[in-house]
Amino acid sequence: MEDVVISGGDTYQLPAKNLRLIGDALLDIPHIKRMRFATKGPAIMPMKILTDHDWVDALTHVVERGRTLGKDVVLHTHFNSPNEITWITENAIRVLFERGIVVRNQSVLIRGVNDTPEVMQLLTQRLSYINVHPYYVYMHDMVRGVEDLRTTVQTACDIEKFVRGSTAGFNTPLFICDAPGGGGKRDVHSYEYYDRENGIAVYSAPSVKPGQFFMYFDPIDQLSPAAQHRWESPLVQEEMIAEALARAGGKSYVVA
Repeated sequence: MEDVVISGGDTYQLPAKNLRLIGDALLDIPHIKRMRFATKGPAIMPMKILTDHDWVDALTHVVERGRTLGKDVVLHTHFNSPNEITWITENAIRVLFERGIVVRNQSVLIRGVNDTPEVMQLLTQRLSYINVHPYYVYMHDMVRGVEDLRTTVQTACDIEKFVRGSTAGFNTPLFICDAPGGGGKRDVHSYEYYDRENGIAVYSAPSVKPGQFFMYFDPIDQLSPAAQHRWESPLVQEEMIAEALARAGGKSYVVA
């Protein structure tokens, strides 16, 4: 293991001494080469960076010590809407930028929030303006209770096509499907097969789990009435999944 994400909560809430303690302890491990402190804090409480000098000093210490050891230490954050970026945000990120702290952003594609090409383009541009790298845009996880927030794979592909070229390549986020079942992060357009009518995308992960296939399903309410009707039948569901898998070149898939 070379990469470590410090999360499991929000590192924004860690006391400065604990942030420094954790960072130093991880830097002392020879095989750890890269560290990411994960927090949504800059998107919802940027004023902390402007007022909690001890916390910022602790993060700066870990970043600078990592640099002397040839180890990459960065801050990963979570802006989903361009409306989350204010003049306070800009001032806060400027503090980190002046200290040489790299900040990357990981968004989630959310229906009604950022699922149009224009809004995602604006988010990408505004992040770039404040020196936050637009790193990932994830497809929403298939979890209970959030079906109304999910979008289709086709929506993600269309938005990616629109955003790409509107800003510098290094400031263009990767649109990602975290393949259910352990397939890892796959470019959303890199599916082996996509049944757009019935909302079934099949992914593979040759370097992670060779020979296995992973499926992502579009939210049913975003499909045509005929497709929604097909999903009501368990037997037809099995047939649609089997056909998509066969077209992808597989015989079975990993269940999340």
